Amino acid sequence: MKPVLESNGYTEQFILGEGDLRFAVKDTLDIAGYRTQAGCPALATSPVARSHARVVSQLLANRCVVTGKTTLHELAFGVTGINPRCGTPVNPRFPALIPGGSSSGSAAVVASGEVDFSLGTDTGGSVRMPAACCGVMGLKPGYGVLSRQGVMPAESSLDCVGVFTRDAAVLRQVMTRLSVPVDTPLYDLPPMAFVLAAEPDIDACILSALLQAEVSPQEITLPLLEEAHRAGLTLISHENWQALGPLLASGAVSPDVASRIRAGADVSREALEQAEKVRVAFSEHLDAVLEQTPLLALATLPELPPTLQEAQDPLTVVNLTRLVRPFNLSGHPAITLPVGEIDGRPVALQLVARKGHDGLLVQAAEWLTARRRH
Repeated sequence: MKPVLESNGYTEQFILGEGDLRFAVKDTLDIAGYRTQAGCPALATSPVARSHARVVSQLLANRCVVTGKTTLHELAFGVTGINPRCGTPVNPRFPALIPGGSSSGSAAVVASGEVDFSLGTDTGGSVRMPAACCGVMGLKPGYGVLSRQGVMPAESSLDCVGVFTRDAAVLRQVMTRLSVPVDTPLYDLPPMAFVLAAEPDIDACILSALLQAEVSPQEITLPLLEEAHRAGLTLISHENWQALGPLLASGAVSPDVASRIRAGADVSREALEQAEKVRVAFSEHLDAVLEQTPLLALATLPELPPTLQEAQDPLTVVNLTRLVRPFNLSGHPAITLPVGEIDGRPVALQLVARKGHDGLLVQAAEWLTARRRH
């Protein structure tokens, strides 16, 4: 992380007061007077932002101090966080592994301790995935809970501003300052359902961590989970083509990202209509599950995070968002928490709650982390 962006010449110094929280901002959110470049040379000469993104303004008005902007997977369209043109953030705790995308820098600066929290965006797992890779917490609120005014792209049916922290108590403070209600700490955790959906050793690691916290979830299945993942891919492909397609004419978008953006032009009306049908069906099924069991648990990543070298092969990262993307499609709030390691690679638990119950995820994070054995 640079003090905002080195290319923007940002040199302002900050004085922290008692109770102030330091935060960094993914470079898809506007900060007045600076370019929003989204880790892409095609935006290097874009106009500077005239005002802060609304969520940034809310935080600045509530004893939070922005200390910089963070880099990301180019144009927020990738899962590894690798950005050869604008720099790939080092994963502080697991330097051989990918930092995760697309909000790679925002996860890394929290994991390194440079800030108390950071903002990212999550269209298909882009907060939860890098949080899982870097061993920190990442909250994706329900769709529309936090304002997207001043966030790139301007239109999205999937994207949410999200928050990274190392500490559940800080997460409570941040959400409260963003006017998201969080009730008093839980005395008991409400009933939890668990979906076996990752590699067996990952699911076993998560279940062992829950057992240590004296949580015995009910095992269930989500029959539409894979369909919801594919539907989310269809919609993000179409929406990114609409939002980012004009940038391709510059020739300054990397070939890998450009090819994925271009593929969105081929998404048919029939495919979009089917994706929307899956959105409705999956959301309704999830609502019914959560009505009976207030918390749904599953792995954040279906497999262990790859190394930077392994991730050079695109086929190794295809399915990494399989368990996070469905909840962008449905619009439910979801959080990821670190729970352990396997062979020196992090394992993370994902919790999902009913729409409008974002605060429960903060309470659950507090409850579980207080009982984690170190």
